[in-house]
Formats: sequence, C-alpha cells, structure tokens
Amino acid sequence: MSLKVAVSGASGYAGGEVLRLLLGHPEVEIGAITAHSNAGERLGALQPHLHALADRVLQETTAEVLSGHDVVFLALPHGASGEIAAELEVRSPGTLVVDAGADHRLESSEDWQRFYGSEHAGSWPYGLPELPGQRERLMGASRIAVPGCYPTTSLLALAPGFSAGLLEPADVVIVAASGTSGAGKSLKPHLLGSEAMGSMSPYGVGGGHRHTPEIEQGLSQAAGEPVTVSFTPTLAPMPRGILATATARYRPGVTVEQIRAAWQRAYDQETFVHLLPEGQWPTTASVLGSNHVVMQLAVDEHAGRVIVTAALDNLAKGTAGGAIQSMNLALGLPEDSGLTQQGVAP
Repeated sequence: MSLKVAVSGASGYAGGEVLRLLLGHPEVEIGAITAHSNAGERLGALQPHLHALADRVLQETTAEVLSGHDVVFLALPHGASGEIAAELEVRSPGTLVVDAGADHRLESSEDWQRFYGSEHAGSWPYGLPELPGQRERLMGASRIAVPGCYPTTSLLALAPGFSAGLLEPADVVIVAASGTSGAGKSLKPHLLGSEAMGSMSPYGVGGGHRHTPEIEQGLSQAAGEPVTVSFTPTLAPMPRGILATATARYRPGVTVEQIRAAWQRAYDQETFVHLLPEGQWPTTASVLGSNHVVMQLAVDEHAGRVIVTAALDNLAKGTAGGAIQSMNLALGLPEDSGLTQQGVAP
C-alpha cells in the first residue's frame, strides 16, 4: 500500500512534526504541503530539520490543493479546519481527514461556543485509541479529531480509575506543565527566551483554559456520569513535553491494590502507554521525540486521593504521533507504523 498524504499548516510546529514522523512511515508518499501566510516559501527555510523535504515549496491551504489525496492532515488554528473539511467532503469524499486542530473534538456545541466563541463544526471520532472502546470507533473512520495535548495526558492518566468505577466524579484536580511549543510558532512576547528561560508561569487559571471541557468530556465518558475538573496549565522553560499531575478522590472501600490493578489492566498490553514500576517516576526527557507516555501513580490514604503523574511529548503523542496512530487504525495498518522511534536521551 502506498498512501498519498497531504499536510496543511506545515510551517507550524504541529504540521512540521506530522511531516517528520510521516517521513519514517513505510506506507506514505508525501503529496501537497501547504501553509497560509508562509505559502510560497521553501519548507527548508522554515523547517530546516526536514532535510528530505527542504526544497519543497509550500502551497496555499485550499480544498482544491488538498483534494485527491488518500489522507489529509489539518494542522490549523482553531476555527480554520471546519470550512476546509466541509469542502473536502464535496471535492474529495474518499479522503481520510485527520484534524489536529480543535474544531471537531467537542461533542457539545454549547461548550464550543463558550470556550471558542464561534460556530461549532460538529464532532468526529476521537483520536485517542487507548481510551475504552475508542480503538474500535477509529477502525475504518473517514474523519478523526486529534485530542489536545493536555487532554491526551490527563485522560490517559485518570481514565482507568473512572472506567473501573474507583474514582469520585467531583473534585478532580489536574495541574500540568507544558513546553513552549504548545503555544504554537507565532511570535509572542511571553515566549521569548529572555522571558521563558529559568521561569515558570501559570495561565488559563480558574477554569478558563479551552482544554477543560475536552478533559471533562473524556473522563465523563469513561465514568459513565458527569465528571467535574479543575484544570490549571503552566508554562515550563523547555521546548517540548508535558508533565501532568492528576488527582481524584477514590470511593469508600476501594483498596490500594484495586487501584494499581486497574491501571495495570488498562495499559499492560498497550504499545505506547507505560505504567512504570513502583518507585520510578516519569520524566519528560524519557519520551522526547517519541509516541510514548510514561506514568506512575500513588495513593494518598490520608487525603483519600489517587495521584497520577504522566509525561509525554506534546508534539508527538500529544499531537502528530496520536494523529498518525489514529490514521493507521482507520486504514487497517499496523498501529505503530511510522511510530517506532524511542525517546531521545540525554
């Protein structure tokens, strides 16, 4: 099988990471590479690490350019994917469209309008295969919504406990630190090296971050009842990575042994998600550049809480790797095709 694949938003971090991983995919031929404001530029001037594609010239991001491919990855800002996807439905109905942006993640139009302030484009199958039942929904899908990087980390951290009925649905608290690439490639004063180096800062405090409803949506589906989350993101002085600490109260009568067993059952057979041996704690460095997630859990019996700490690369498993993993499932390819890279150390 040889798949002709187009990538939009190729001048940005997410689009560049999709291309980096696709270059190692045995079944992929890279077709159109597009951008918006950078259309007409050489890719090598903007993504100098992508040597194999350095002389390719970025085309305009239009449905006309993207149509006719087997797969299209949309790595666009929120609000930009919906219109392109709708046009592709008409121009190229047989194309698998994988949206790495936010437009098709939320099922609730009210949540979308509240957090994004525009018309809801609808919801697509959610590209996080390790969630209960989600792998089956992705098989044969023609449209896939790639999760946000914070939701990927948070949902993988806590979903096993909610699926097993061990955790209380109220008073879930998640604090996560992300590298600066999570904010995108646009120039922003607070992301300048002189501002970010040697400093950490919170943002989106008080329930205002756009990933909050996405995290609640996923945990509620796992629990079978509404889950309320207090989510606080922080900016860490590193280019890549997320380290999330997610905590929830466990139900009366639940034992420490039941808790650890639930996470082991969930992930012991997974290729990319790893519950570390007791006593070993996750680091962002250990998953750099890979599609892997590492986590550890502890039970605070004094507070009656489960604490799960999880780490992943926000551009790999948190975006591009998850997108390609979901593409593989949709097309019946081995799930790890193009994703066999291990972490980079030191």
